[in-house]
Parts: sequence; structure tokens; C-alpha cells
Amino acid sequence: MTETSRKFLQDAGKKAFDADHRKTIKFNISRYDEQVEDGKKQFCDLDLAKTRAAHLKYKVINDLENYLVEFESKFTKRGGKIIWAQDASEAVKEILRIVEQNKAGKVVKSKSMTTEEIYINDALEANEVNTIETDLGEYIVQLAGEKPYHIVTPAMHKTKEEIAELFYNLFDLDKNSSPEEITSYVRGKLRNEFITADIGITGSNFLIADSGSVALTENEGNGLLSISFPKIHIVVAGIEKIIPSITDLELFWPLLASYGTGQHVTVYNSIISGPKKEKETDGPEKMYVILLNNKRTELLIKEKQRIALSCIRCGACLNVCPVYRNIGGHTYNTTYTGPIGSVISPYLEGMSNYKHLSFASSLCGACTEVCPVKIPLHMLLLQNRHDSVKEGFTTGKEKWTMRGMKIAMSKRKYMDMGGFGVRNYTMKKFLGGSWGPRRDLPPLARKSFNTLWKEKDG
Repeated sequence: MTETSRKFLQDAGKKAFDADHRKTIKFNISRYDEQVEDGKKQFCDLDLAKTRAAHLKYKVINDLENYLVEFESKFTKRGGKIIWAQDASEAVKEILRIVEQNKAGKVVKSKSMTTEEIYINDALEANEVNTIETDLGEYIVQLAGEKPYHIVTPAMHKTKEEIAELFYNLFDLDKNSSPEEITSYVRGKLRNEFITADIGITGSNFLIADSGSVALTENEGNGLLSISFPKIHIVVAGIEKIIPSITDLELFWPLLASYGTGQHVTVYNSIISGPKKEKETDGPEKMYVILLNNKRTELLIKEKQRIALSCIRCGACLNVCPVYRNIGGHTYNTTYTGPIGSVISPYLEGMSNYKHLSFASSLCGACTEVCPVKIPLHMLLLQNRHDSVKEGFTTGKEKWTMRGMKIAMSKRKYMDMGGFGVRNYTMKKFLGGSWGPRRDLPPLARKSFNTLWKEKDG
């Protein structure tokens, strides 16, 4: 067992039995569930919309090179600059180079999981660049010194009382401040940061091939402000974010809104096609798009798992997953959590250290059912398990256990050997530890189904 998997089991055991944590997550996700049901009503044929979206995304994944070249060509013609980053270190190096060239001292960031993936905040702070998260949820977890808990809702694990306590400790706000009062305070505090920032960094929900544009969707306006005020705009996007045409947004934006937050469409939807032109008054003077690989091509070469790159980061699979709802987001110790994180993290972070995530699943199929782009997540988890064994990422204990189970279950006489007491002792001895310290392993029945069937038929 690796240190990563050992920590996962320890943290999972702790969170699963944290009653307050489970209460908070249950409440927050229940509100999401209600809103999503309303959001999906806007589709007259939801399954057709999902099928179309799945087809378009998978079409792009299978011809990714050509779509990326088309995007680069169109974007650079509009005055933007493309930077290809093979891994996180290259992406960080290029961002720091831009910061140094422009003598930037302050960066404002809109919510972006891709920038979390490359740990850009740590790198900027290490180079004495003041970096401010401007999404309210991201701002809260930044103040708390934490990582985002959820792909869409970074502070889902916190109650309003805990957030009020945080703002009391840091800014001396009233301990009983309401969410509206805290939001108003943050709005006033961040407004000056936007105005005085040198660089704005955002992610991208979609990269549009035929127009060379970046599509950004949000609810607070911080993304739009991060683009508009600073003189330099840097977009960090995974190479899989491509969609073929700007007309495809009429399909993807409502799907993302419905499954992400339960809205018909999010409040702010921006299409950015490069830096401002000569007679334009708003927008950045320079715009860069960093196209990040970071081992995505390792997933791309997998014939079955490559479909996971179709993900539009709506977070729906996290919200329905019984494992995620019990152990929470931080337990995964990865940028991408829940079912989709369990599928892609072994390739982005390394199978040897993260293969255990593919086994942390009930395989109930709820994630597959809810996915708006029809990614067969539970099947991909099974495929990951198969690949991890095939590639040799198994312990000696696991190999001997499975070999013993294979022998024991291959013949009826082996199953019936030893009698009731011996069989239960053996099960407890070899499997009791895997069942967990907080539960008792259920005893085997005195009579097997085979025995009962024979007795019934005489």
C-alpha cells in the first residue's frame, strides 16, 4: 500500500464518521438536487440533447489535433498568443515569464480548476506576487488556507456559521454576519483589487475552434472583471476543452448550467476572442492562452478511457456519488475528485499512487446516469481497475488473496469445507481488516443456499 492510498483510507474513515460534515454536505447537495430538477425542465428532449453533446465532444477528442490547430490559427489572427505547455512546470514557467516581463505585482484570478491543477497560486506567492481569488467560494477557501472541496462549489463543506467565524477572525466582521452581508463585504473589498491588478488569470469552459474564442461562464461577474480591468489576460485551459463551433454553445451552455447549478443558463457568459482592438476601450492589451497537456495525451491514447476527456466539469457526478457524499472532496487529495476524478487522476497523477481511487466506488452507476455528455464513468472505473492489475500495481497480499478466492470458489466442495465455525474464522482472519475497524464482519449463514436448495427439493 502506498503512502497516498494509506492517507486516503485514514481520511476517508475520519470523514465518513464525522456527523457534522455529513450533515453539511447532505444539506448543501439536497439544495442542488432540487434546483437541478428544475433546470432540466427547459429541455423538451433531454436525452437527445445529451446524446448530441456526447457525440460532439467525442468527435473532438478523436480529432483533437486538427481542432487545436484550427483554434490556434483563428486566435492568433485576432492578436492573441498561444503557449503550448507540455506539463504543469512549463505552464508555470511561462506564466512567471509573463509576470516578470511586465513587472506585475498583483494578479486577480477567476475560478479555474486547471490553475489549481498546476498550483499556480503557490508559484506566484513564492515569487512575491500578490494573488487574489475573486470567486466567492474560492476566496473563502483561499482565506482558510484550503484547496477547493468541489469542482463547482469550492466551499461546499463549510456552513454559513463557519464562514462568518472565518471573516470575524480575519476582518473583525460580526460573528453573526449573514451570507448577504459577507457577500457585500467581499464585493467591496475585491472591487479595488480588480482595478489595481496587473494581470487577470482565468480558465476556460470551452475553447471554440471555428472562431478562435474562449467561452467563460460564471455567476458572479468576477471572470468578466478579471478580463476587463487588467492590461494582461492569461487563460489556462486543458487541451480537451475544444468544441467545434460557436453555434454549439446553444447546446453546451444550458447543459452546463442545468447540471452544474440547476439554472437555465448562468448569469454571465462571455466570449473572448483576443486582446482589445485599436478603437476598443475595454479589454486587455495582451491576451495569452496556455494550452495545457499535463499527461492528457496519456489518457488520449487509451481507446476506452479517452472518452473521459469529454467531461465539461459540471460536477454532477460528484453530487450523486454515495462515496463522495460520505468522504468529501479533500479526502481524494487530487485536483479533480468524485467519479470523474477517480477515472482521470490515475493518468494525470500516476497510476501507482492513485489507482486506489478507481476502487473507491460502489459501481452503482449513478454517475453514468447523470452525466450530461454520457461518459460511462462506472465502466471506466472498472477498466482502470483492470489496467492497474495488468500493469502490476498490486501488492503481494492482493495477489494471494485473489488467487485463494479463485481456488476456493472454483469448486463446491472447497466452499463447504471446514464447517460453519472454521469458515467464519477464516473469513474474519483474512477479510476482517478490510471490512474496517468500525464494523463487525457479518457471519456466514450456517446453511448455504446450495444446502437449503437441496433440502427444499429433497
